[in-house]
Amino acid sequence: MQTSMKRLARCTGALALLAGLSAFSGHVPAATAYITNEKGNSISVIDLDKLEVTRTVKVGQRPRGIALTKDETLMFVCLGDDDTIAIVDTKTLKEVGELPSGPDPEQLRVSPDGKLVFIANENDALLTAIDIATRKVVSEFPVGVEPEGVAVSPDGSIVVNTSETTSMAHLIDWRNKKVLANILLPARPRYAEYNKDGSELWVTSEVGGTVSIIDSAKHVVAQKITFDVPGLATELIQPVGIRFSADGKLAFIAMGPANRVAVIDASTKQVLKYLLVGQRVWQLELTPDGKYLLTTNGVSNDVSVVDVAALKVIKSIPVGSFPWGVAISKQ
Repeated sequence: MQTSMKRLARCTGALALLAGLSAFSGHVPAATAYITNEKGNSISVIDLDKLEVTRTVKVGQRPRGIALTKDETLMFVCLGDDDTIAIVDTKTLKEVGELPSGPDPEQLRVSPDGKLVFIANENDALLTAIDIATRKVVSEFPVGVEPEGVAVSPDGSIVVNTSETTSMAHLIDWRNKKVLANILLPARPRYAEYNKDGSELWVTSEVGGTVSIIDSAKHVVAQKITFDVPGLATELIQPVGIRFSADGKLAFIAMGPANRVAVIDASTKQVLKYLLVGQRVWQLELTPDGKYLLTTNGVSNDVSVVDVAALKVIKSIPVGSFPWGVAISKQ
């Protein structure tokens, strides 16, 4: 009897160990969202398993644009009032250096190969390219007045900058130091994003209230999308951030003080739905699995979580003061 009990105990222990190993091997670390709080001078860290803020980290003055390195070990944060780009270690969440951005950086993009970061310097009318490894400026491109948005083509050959006051999108062949096109757009272009295959460049015009779709081969505006939100004054429709769904079939547009995200069929260019989110929605980002879309809502000081499959807002997460930018890592 005693031998049987010992054998049973050993079997039970072995099964428990196997179960534990199985659970451990199948565990996937939670994705993490980093939210810049423009007036809070901080970054809110969101655990995307729990959908809650786990930490708030102080940074410099007026953080807005944010991007991760390709290996996600570092994040770059535009500090507009400090005239620099802070480099933050994603593990320790401590500042480990800075990039020489020039005055009032607002938005930035990392090149597809992970070697360069392109930064819009609003007060200097420059687009700056910085080598991430050496942390030195390798190119500066004069652009229009008050440069704002930055986009990079999927193949990394073209960098796009939008200039608010000049109302243009500047398409730059940065390797050959050549401007390919200066494309006139409706008032105050804010954000630019290539579609998945790079055949189209979508640009939001905040004051113009439209999204311009530029043919990447011809460098001309092929189509414009306008918006009509029932019961809402036209002047409140101010599109800013853009993101495409993981499969590229949908486009999501942050509508600013309209407090909505427009869902657009990327093929037909038709608005399918308006999702009510927080107040003054600025930017958007998808989780790595494409399951959730996060929006930063500047006036309500929260982040809305959208279930992409259901096209439904499922949660509001309180963050810091005036959330602006968002970047998401896989862990």
